[in-house]
Amino acid sequence: MRLDKLLSNMGYGSRKEVKQLLKMKAVSVDGVIVKDVSLHVDPEKQNVTVLGERVHYQEFIYLMMNKPAGVISATEDLHDQTVIDLLDPFHAHFEPFPVGRLDKDTEGFLLITNDGVLAHNLLSPKKHVPKVYYAKIDGRVTEEDIEAFNHGVILDDGYHTKPGKLTILKSGETSEIELMISEGKFHQVKRMFESVGKKVTYLKRLSMGNLQLDENLKLGEYRELSSNEIENIK
Repeated sequence: MRLDKLLSNMGYGSRKEVKQLLKMKAVSVDGVIVKDVSLHVDPEKQNVTVLGERVHYQEFIYLMMNKPAGVISATEDLHDQTVIDLLDPFHAHFEPFPVGRLDKDTEGFLLITNDGVLAHNLLSPKKHVPKVYYAKIDGRVTEEDIEAFNHGVILDDGYHTKPGKLTILKSGETSEIELMISEGKFHQVKRMFESVGKKVTYLKRLSMGNLQLDENLKLGEYRELSSNEIENIK
């Protein structure tokens, strides 16, 4: 990899700014100061430093965010704040994107990465990756709803959903539930409850695959996945 591309990718500035670093004799490779921006280096095997600080090359990033309501799951938008707007400049420069979408008013687990292969696998209908949601429902959720969801329900456009596992946490005028589904149609959880005559008033995603939302993350906060979590999600 060209030295200027490596340093630019790792957040040390634009190609022009990196060139200035080399002119300042701030960059060394294996202990030798270098000035040639086109020099090819192997960041896995060679010791590249900027102002004495080792450059640790990273191709992909994997972030877990506790998405707040009011923020949209997109990379950019002309009107609303996006989940990418919540990232610090270092993570944003990797040009990551949200894996799937959470509605604007939905909170909870959101995976953000620049690994396109992983994103495709997680979103592929053939993979049947489970997603678990917590919701508050206007209306009494019943055993009949559990049975209906277990067989799949008919949405407003005629689509017959795959089976969903509905668990009642509290049943009353306002009910609380958990729902596990393995697909992600537009507004699916809300539309599934509409099909049985009930309305979702609050929705939060708790997990995706075998990754659960970190309870220590406040709304709008995020963190990098651990190496074990990355292996698990892959």
